Amino acid sequence: MHTRTLGSNGTTRLEVSALGLGCMGMSFGYGPPREKREMIALLRAAVDRGITFFDTAEVYGPWANEELLGEALSPVHEPLVIATKFGFSIDAQGRRQDALDSTPQNIRAVAEASLRRLKRPTIDLFYQHRVDPKVPIEDVAGAVQDLIRAGKVRHFGLSEASLTTIRRAHAVQPVTALQSEYSLWWREPEAELLPALESLGIGFVPFSPLGRGFLTGKIDAHTPFDATDMRNTVPRFSPEARRANLALVEVLGTMAARQRITAAQLALAWLLAKAPQIVPIPGTTRLERLEENIGAAAVRLDAAQIQQIEQAAARIPVHGERYSQQMARLVDR
Repeated sequence: MHTRTLGSNGTTRLEVSALGLGCMGMSFGYGPPREKREMIALLRAAVDRGITFFDTAEVYGPWANEELLGEALSPVHEPLVIATKFGFSIDAQGRRQDALDSTPQNIRAVAEASLRRLKRPTIDLFYQHRVDPKVPIEDVAGAVQDLIRAGKVRHFGLSEASLTTIRRAHAVQPVTALQSEYSLWWREPEAELLPALESLGIGFVPFSPLGRGFLTGKIDAHTPFDATDMRNTVPRFSPEARRANLALVEVLGTMAARQRITAAQLALAWLLAKAPQIVPIPGTTRLERLEENIGAAAVRLDAAQIQQIEQAAARIPVHGERYSQQMARLVDR
């Protein structure tokens, strides 16, 4: 696995594996938590195969995903980069509240608690999970800057933030990475976000690079989801939308077959070809899918192939919004 470089904290740039591993689904979001021993084995298998970049958050569980990574990765001697996030309100019983909290006091408290759960001396990349409209972003950036100066955090990141917010935060504490959704069925970042990030020297970490699993070709209109699976609330995953959106998956599958790779590998290789500072974080709970995703890092697409993929995808309208109304309200505009 080759490496890529995200942005800088003002003095040091952050180097990570070209593909990271999104860990949320191991504990949260896509049905019941997976068996701990199996997930520990999967996380260590990822390290063995060259993955050095792992993404988690306090709210995944809450807390369970950070604890899982702490148990699995703290004995690992290879240098790793673990990203976690703050910004949701969680009560003392570990129940997520329908509120955001990016007050400096909470940021400091989350950092201390995350360090304990991750069993690490420093948080490598600390994202604001969602922009809190009640707290000036300058105060958020300043609080993280204090943690960087104290040696408890190395790099500052934002998630689902607008360009205005990014620029304001970056003026206080350099932003190393922005994490937002980006894939062949959500290409909005291309219009303004990607050029601005490049000009600012900020890396981009696409989450859901495989469309929450849809671009793998393993989901159709009849695929059942567990009652606790977040995709039940996403308009894009209604049976009607899935039926319509299969047209995109079929096109990707045909194009991938010509290169003797999978649709998932094509979708990830396309992202990797878009810019050298892009580091996707596909998630999985299965070793065979992990190995499939890692294989995408070896795929090279030339300019003609990229154009062909994009032109084919652009001809197929995507049906359904990417978030429920409740989650859409948390996206910074």
